[in-house]
Amino acid sequence: MTANPAAAPAKRPAGRGRNVELSEELKAYKGIWVFIEHERGHVHSVSWELVGEARKLADKLGCAVAAVLLGGPDEALEKFAAEAFTYGADKAYIVHDPVLLGYRNEPFTKGLTDLVNKYQPEILLLGATSMGRDLAGSVATTLLTGLTADCTELAIDPATRALAATRPTFGGSLYCTIMTLAYRPQMATVRPRVMLMPTPDASRTGEIVQDTLGMVETQIVTKLLDFIADAHSNKINLPYADVIVCGGKGLKTPENFKLVFELARVLGGEVGATRPCVQAGWVEADRQVGQTGKTVRPRLYIAAGVSGAVQHRVGMEASDVIVAINTDANAPIFDVAHYGIVGNAMQVLPALTQAFAAHFAQHRRQVA
Repeated sequence: MTANPAAAPAKRPAGRGRNVELSEELKAYKGIWVFIEHERGHVHSVSWELVGEARKLADKLGCAVAAVLLGGPDEALEKFAAEAFTYGADKAYIVHDPVLLGYRNEPFTKGLTDLVNKYQPEILLLGATSMGRDLAGSVATTLLTGLTADCTELAIDPATRALAATRPTFGGSLYCTIMTLAYRPQMATVRPRVMLMPTPDASRTGEIVQDTLGMVETQIVTKLLDFIADAHSNKINLPYADVIVCGGKGLKTPENFKLVFELARVLGGEVGATRPCVQAGWVEADRQVGQTGKTVRPRLYIAAGVSGAVQHRVGMEASDVIVAINTDANAPIFDVAHYGIVGNAMQVLPALTQAFAAHFAQHRRQVA
């Protein structure tokens, strides 16, 4: 896209390397911002997860947390701002404008970059969603700053006070930590469910700053004609499942994979799968857990016939309780499992299904 002159970034230092000293101009950038993603009256939960994470980082830096909300004239942005305060934000920047009703890259990029240049945050966080990824890339390009995508961990480097953003690389076989030392703001996107959902504090309040966009419809190339919801969007919702039973290629055949579905049905959970199972056509791609699939954080994660390659573990290792079933006692999955069963998954899964079914049936009889 063509950068709007109003969104032109401040001058950046030419130096490179870990010991680059920020210019006095860039030292003025303070605070951590979170872009609050919302659609049709609902905020994406990743935004609240990031506000909670921003609060932790800000406490280390001794700075404020701000939420950024862009939307149409009648959208409930002030309501969302009040909710952001309960999760840890101190301030909210709000822009109401007719051209911001419904997401389009061009007006949202101008709105966010204009706010950054005016109020100068040192860190800007967005969710690694379809909207967040699209917006983050164009904003970082317009501001001529660095962006670390799909992060799994955020921290503050004690030596430089810079954002240390960690993400998988080389197909998930390695983790790398990236710091944007010589530019501001430092930007990162984080997948949903990677960070913990913070506990809201209803007593917290904050300051709301209203701003304007200054853009008219005729300046925007793309037009929003209609919104058509995905009829299949709610059928598989792995990132928000409390119980997931995941199968790997150790199950050997698609027929054996049905044992995973049977246990998940009894537990009232969802079915996950490793990439080889998806590539083999055993299950839909929406069920893939891992770096190139979904990141999940269920209360219970049962991995059956899953070896535990790092590409898979990055997507599930934050689960509250992990139960691993594998014939190989040295399988990497046992390194992250809370409970391990060394055995044949084709025998263990039916036994678990039968045991849980009997337990729930007995519980229902007692309640009745």
